[in-house]
Amino acid sequence: MTSTIPAFGSAPGPLSRPSAAARTTAAPARSAGTGLQAVLLDMDGTLVDTEGFWWDVEVEVFASLGHTLDESWRHVVVGGPMSRSAGFLIEATGADIALPELTVLLNDGFEARIDGALPLMPGAERLLAELSEHRVPTALVSASHRRIIDRVMNSLGRHHFVLSVAGDEVPRTKPHPDPYLSAAAGLGADPARCAVVEDTATGVTAGEAAGCQVVAVPSVAPIAPAAGRTVVPSLEVVDLPFLRGLMTEMR
Repeated sequence: MTSTIPAFGSAPGPLSRPSAAARTTAAPARSAGTGLQAVLLDMDGTLVDTEGFWWDVEVEVFASLGHTLDESWRHVVVGGPMSRSAGFLIEATGADIALPELTVLLNDGFEARIDGALPLMPGAERLLAELSEHRVPTALVSASHRRIIDRVMNSLGRHHFVLSVAGDEVPRTKPHPDPYLSAAAGLGADPARCAVVEDTATGVTAGEAAGCQVVAVPSVAPIAPAAGRTVVPSLEVVDLPFLRGLMTEMR
């Protein structure tokens, strides 16, 4: 069953934003006695059940511009950075709108949709609590913009994350390795000793390019198994012993 977290109106306000691209809080000690140094988590479709929200907003915005989106395009835009997904839709539809203007409309529409209770993916709440309890350094790494991440983190619980990296804060976002390399560096961790949890091929590509151990939990589109990649049906089967086991298999 999908659980929910409270509406944003009951959450604390955004924290002050440091100038560094990766937002941090005081870092807990690394997980001792194991090869696992950090866990790096994607947001949309991995922790929160919002991939469908993005598509609904894209459909609505383009409808207002006089265009109908083909359902098959959903797999093209899922998991990608705003610049890529929005750019693709402009080109595919021929809509008369500039990318910066469309980006604002999409972010505004998404924020309006998450003003209510935010649905969690099955197993997400339990996994975050377990990582916090055992003081495993954890980062939220998303292609979404900072304005979106801050709102979602207010509801997920900022105390679960030492650090967060947004798609508009790195030179190249997913599928490039930059976001995960930035997160690992911010946590003082070896990327090879970091477990990445992702729901899309774009995010999996980014994690693997960074040299991390990747767990794929497909949401909208299937992800094929591959060497060094673990594919699972749900976060409900992912726990701390499972993630530590990924490091054991490296040896």
